[in-house]
Amino acid sequence: MNIFSGHVRGSEAPPMIDPFGRMVSYLRVSVTDRCDFRCTYCMAEHMTFLPKKDLLTLEELERLCSAFIDKGVRKIRLTGGEPLVRHNIMHLVRALGRKVADGGLEELTLTTNGSQLSRYAAELVDNGVRRINVSVDTLDPQKFRDITRIGDLSKVLAGIEAAQKAGIHVKLNAVALKGFNDREIADIMRWAHGRGMDMTVIETMPMGEIDEDRTDQYLPLSELRASLEEQFTLTENNHRTGGPARYVTVEETGGRLGFITPLTHNFCESCNRVRLTCTGTLYMCLGQNDAADFRELLRSTDDDAVLKRAIDEAISRKPKGHDFIIDREHNRPAVARHMSMTGG
Repeated sequence: MNIFSGHVRGSEAPPMIDPFGRMVSYLRVSVTDRCDFRCTYCMAEHMTFLPKKDLLTLEELERLCSAFIDKGVRKIRLTGGEPLVRHNIMHLVRALGRKVADGGLEELTLTTNGSQLSRYAAELVDNGVRRINVSVDTLDPQKFRDITRIGDLSKVLAGIEAAQKAGIHVKLNAVALKGFNDREIADIMRWAHGRGMDMTVIETMPMGEIDEDRTDQYLPLSELRASLEEQFTLTENNHRTGGPARYVTVEETGGRLGFITPLTHNFCESCNRVRLTCTGTLYMCLGQNDAADFRELLRSTDDDAVLKRAIDEAISRKPKGHDFIIDREHNRPAVARHMSMTGG
């Protein structure tokens, strides 16, 4: 019998309902804190990454993901750092791809910087991945090098092309940064829509100490949208992907544009997500510090019932929303951990 069928999951493991009546059905899994870029709004230039012993093994990640699937998770997104730089990452992709094939998981996706897509696109498709997000903040090669510190735009664009040729639907993500790409967003959007890609713009999130001043970077998306509306007709669109983006249709291009606004518009009321780090820490909210540690539990028991009880306890503490702010007085992040640790 398929233990991940809807009947067995429903009878053995009640779905995860948080204190505010929201069903948790979406798990974002950071498989590594490492990345082959050093984006200025995400990381310090000289990062100290976690020792290998602190990371969950791929087998431990698979076991924990399976427990969440049995508890009602229907969508898993692999993130990082950069997920495709994790050694043997396709072992986990294949394992989760089998859950998709068996019907236990509706969707397996990932967020990537695109640097490794040329290598992995075909294998991702073979293992059930049909949709990915690729982060591209500028189409200017020199500016791309500047913002990533070490990235090569040509490799990313080749990776996007390889993914599309393999049959993967690509959505472009861009962090809106004042004085950097604010005047380029319209051109990036035209480029993406012209190649059949949706695009989402994201406000910079105050997470982790970086080398830049976030008050200098911060661009409210309300301002960006007003600027775009001087050039384009933006029509509200009820398209949803399970994430926090709110979409419009751009009538002139026919494509969709999403806005993720953790600072100017709190998107928590319908949150169905929790985030698992590469060390086995579960954050019930991206913008809160309360967390549950599953690493020691995974390593101390083979009883998955114990895991599921711990999952239930963690979900019972899921807060109503986050407390993201840009601290202009002290220039401090709202959350001390870096986005690369929590998962993008």
